Amino acid sequence: MGEVRQARFEQFNLEHLSWSKPASMTKQRKIHRLPISDEAAAIVRQRQLLVPRGCPLLFPGDVPGQPVKEIRRFWRGIQKVVGIPDVRIHDLRHTFASLLVSGGASLEMIGKLLGHSQMQTTQRYAHLMDSPLRAGVDAVASAFRPRPKLVHDAEEARKTA
Repeated sequence: MGEVRQARFEQFNLEHLSWSKPASMTKQRKIHRLPISDEAAAIVRQRQLLVPRGCPLLFPGDVPGQPVKEIRRFWRGIQKVVGIPDVRIHDLRHTFASLLVSGGASLEMIGKLLGHSQMQTTQRYAHLMDSPLRAGVDAVASAFRPRPKLVHDAEEARKTA
């Protein structure tokens, strides 16, 4: 949450659809460059139109030059309007990872996208990999299933002969 809260426009390359988070913003204290979707880039472009000219922050706070500090009240408002009282902000990150796993993404890829430096951290999503794995073995099995054969009607064959 802190990485997004402190994000600056200069960190986004909207042409190449990427976000480079400086080492000072990441838990691993390493630069983390990751791809962003077209939708995320559209949000950054919208923010450029809404944020006062000259402000480098994607989400400026009430204090000039400082990022937004408190978003919990804002999140509670969203929960109420959308009707998701039990959904935490961190659940969105977990859902992102779960959708990647169910789509067949490797744990290595998911770890890189989430900025995990330890594979053990990403391993918590391994149990969700059964679905794409099962789809894979089912696809191979279907290649070996007997196919129905067309049976000719002997009487019909004699009539047309």
